[in-house]
Amino acid sequence: MYDFKKNGDPSMKIIMLLAIFITLGFILATGCVGQIKKDNGSVNTSISPAYTFSPIVNNTTVSNATIKSGLNGTLKVSISSWNAELPLFIDSTSVGTVAMDKPFMGMVEEGNHTVKVCAGTKCVEEEVEIKFAKQVFIDFSERLKKEVVFPVPTAQIIDYYRSGDGVGIVVEFINPSVKDLVMSADISDGYTYIYTRTNQRTAETVRGRASATVKSGQRQTTVLTLSFASDGYSYLFDAPVIGKITTN
Repeated sequence: MYDFKKNGDPSMKIIMLLAIFITLGFILATGCVGQIKKDNGSVNTSISPAYTFSPIVNNTTVSNATIKSGLNGTLKVSISSWNAELPLFIDSTSVGTVAMDKPFMGMVEEGNHTVKVCAGTKCVEEEVEIKFAKQVFIDFSERLKKEVVFPVPTAQIIDYYRSGDGVGIVVEFINPSVKDLVMSADISDGYTYIYTRTNQRTAETVRGRASATVKSGQRQTTVLTLSFASDGYSYLFDAPVIGKITTN
């Protein structure tokens, strides 16, 4: 260690004191900087950024997916006086048939559903909301009468007229089924005429059969001509009628 007492040079004393102060200043400055860095580090690590995870409900991430309740309500479907047995669909899934004397009744899961019945190629449907412990009732009869009209293959006379010594009859065949059909219908017509040998009016009935091939969901017309007895005159005839209708 430098002995100031032995060495009386005052300039050297000043230099040594300055060196000591400078050294102490560096030490203090280093300590302060280290402390500041430590504090800053603790501040940074104590702050957590917001919204860093997805919200969880019952250990399941929240989503927009529809969650099924597992609860059921009752659905009853009827076609009332519509004389047919028709396939029934719920959300495009077949669930059986419904008939005039056999309505459908079953349990359906809660929610919105599409209920549909089909008569051949023509279908009618309704949107329903099923609720737990409640019954929903649908009757398709009025819509079937309006939109489908004919539940089964059938025939009808749409016109008739005098044709020579007979009558021309326009027959329409209607095929609402899902397959092509060969259809036939028995037609009869009553008439009277004056028999030439006796000059007396006589009553007779003339009969025939009309036929046509009708594609699925289509209609087809044909003309049947029925001839009267050839030994008379002054023919008068009634409106023709349809008898038995057959399909193959």
